Amino acid sequence: MRILKRILFALLILVLALGITGFIGYTYFDNKFLSFEDDYEENIDLETIELNGYEFIDRNGNGELDVYEDDRLPIDQRVADVLVQMTIEEKIHLLKGSGIASAMGQTIPGGIPGAVGTIVPTPRLGIPTVFLSDGPAGLRIEPIREGEDRTYYCTAFPIATVMASTWNEELVFQVGNAMGTEAKEYGIDVILGPGANIHRHPLNGRNFEYYSEDPLVSGKMGAALINGIESNGIGTSVKHFVANNQETDRAFNDVIVSERAMREIYLKGFEIMVKEAQPWTIMSSYNKVNGTYASESEYLLTEVLRDEWGFEGLVMTDWFGGRNAPAQISAGNDLLEPGTKKQWDALIEAHEDGSLSEDTIDRAAGRILTLIFKTRKMQNYTYGNNPDLEAHAAITRQSAAEGMILLKNESVLPLKDTKNVALLGVTSYGFIAGGTGSGDVNEAYTVSLEEGLRNSGFQINEAARKAYNAHEAANSDAFVKPEGMDAMFNPFTPPEIDYTADQLASIVASADVGI
Repeated sequence: MRILKRILFALLILVLALGITGFIGYTYFDNKFLSFEDDYEENIDLETIELNGYEFIDRNGNGELDVYEDDRLPIDQRVADVLVQMTIEEKIHLLKGSGIASAMGQTIPGGIPGAVGTIVPTPRLGIPTVFLSDGPAGLRIEPIREGEDRTYYCTAFPIATVMASTWNEELVFQVGNAMGTEAKEYGIDVILGPGANIHRHPLNGRNFEYYSEDPLVSGKMGAALINGIESNGIGTSVKHFVANNQETDRAFNDVIVSERAMREIYLKGFEIMVKEAQPWTIMSSYNKVNGTYASESEYLLTEVLRDEWGFEGLVMTDWFGGRNAPAQISAGNDLLEPGTKKQWDALIEAHEDGSLSEDTIDRAAGRILTLIFKTRKMQNYTYGNNPDLEAHAAITRQSAAEGMILLKNESVLPLKDTKNVALLGVTSYGFIAGGTGSGDVNEAYTVSLEEGLRNSGFQINEAARKAYNAHEAANSDAFVKPEGMDAMFNPFTPPEIDYTADQLASIVASADVGI
């Protein structure tokens, strides 16, 4: 009995220790990554007033028309005026996002669950929150919201590699326009895409987000998408600048590359996009380039991107990218995403010790404010949450079809006297619709190959279908598709079908063609 009491007491101590450790861990995580913006809640109670026949939003509540409140004036004048009115604390605060709460589905009133990042508000001056959303193949926001009986689905457009295979810039512009329309309807201000990295290695896990191994094709297609999105007054963020051509150890990888290869291959697509589309933002990459983190490289972010190419927008980090926040700001990386308390503290300390000058802070803050003033948020736009998903599905169908390229036709197409189609292999019945992570989209539905063929009047071969059904039943656990964050770390890879000779003979005897 005494031994049992000791065991129970030890278990109680262990449970208490685990509980205390968990509480301390959560509190630390919450304070450093989630809830460190308590004094900067957006001011949404702004009054519209009229002076001398001109109606405007009195953002700072002083009853007067400040230069930055006058949307008849050029943006650079308005930004200069608001910078003068901001305190150094407010300027530094603007240089990092508000944390990852939004991406985790937590949000403030008026926020957008699933928006992966923000540009923070400046409540004293009535500067609003700006919402950033993945991604390159369509918006990625939460489709279902607690307490609401409606949904917020988005269109899953073809991946970038398929879009590049259309060779159709006008069609890619239409896709971008549809993406921008959905962002505008759902209150998103900046879409984090397109991806512009080169298909350097076939095992790169994010090749699907990128266009091509050819920088000219990448640049032209990316520029078309950017122009389509930004025609709606919605910003883009071209990523990942630069030479981010592998996912393995991406935060530690040091890309050793010659100047010629860098210029002719890895930079060229970005250069075309900048010169032909002038995106609102560019996202720096995780990796080092010739020994220096890309987000801390003044050569790449200032000398090449701005001085040589004339880029006018801001540069933001990839999520948690880089190591030294003050060095990033000094190099020309203006915005740190998603933002952490550690970065905020480091920027304050660097300013106080003189290593981060107010001129450098003003430069970054001015670029961020320029983007904010471009957004529809500053135009008091009311979004409707009702994009035309049916029209966008038609655009998706057209672009997917044009992206399918037959390299060699050995009397296969067009199909003649063909009615019964045998679908072979696992993914013939269950498509992997797009990628995971930032390339994922919460779409309302997908159309499988089987459904598409049936919709087009074809018959699906029963012998092949029966073989698939038996295989799925025998491996039921492997056919459960992971969702959301789980899909990033546990890819859907059910075992392939090992057809027997009898099964194949039955399929061949009853089908006109096999896919």
